[in-house]
Amino acid sequence: MKIMYSMLCLALLIVGCKAEPDNSANELFAKNSETILKSISNWENETPDYSIYAENAVALSTRFGAEVDTVMVLSEESKASDKAFLERFDFKFLNNPPVLLPGVNADTKLPDGSVRYYGAWEVTLSATDSTEAKSGIIKLYNSYDFDANGKIIYQQGYGDYSGIMNYLNE
Repeated sequence: MKIMYSMLCLALLIVGCKAEPDNSANELFAKNSETILKSISNWENETPDYSIYAENAVALSTRFGAEVDTVMVLSEESKASDKAFLERFDFKFLNNPPVLLPGVNADTKLPDGSVRYYGAWEVTLSATDSTEAKSGIIKLYNSYDFDANGKIIYQQGYGDYSGIMNYLNE
């Protein structure tokens, strides 16, 4: 009987000392997801908010014929390019609500708070006096990494950017 009580106590001790699971990556993902939802909404409303980016944030240049591998998101050149793009085109995110997915660290393959999504954007070239409005849909994969302060430090997007621009501008 003493052996059974000893085994029971040992089992309770082992179960009682079990460490709580680390949920920090999930909590970080949830927080960073809010930033991405805000970014999607801001792009649709033509009001980009650069305060969500780290000072040294870069975007991977994934379009065909890109002359540089990455661009500094907060450079005046990038901001001017965004402004010109938003003045010329209207954007509507078609996946409502967006499905955001947790990313993983490339080395450890463990969740790290990064955020990614697959989605479709409708891009419209507004009508002018001599042309009608024209729209197309681009399917994208976007991925965002964050620094310790919750700011986007790295972003990349993959889709047929050249194709939709050629279609809208032909």
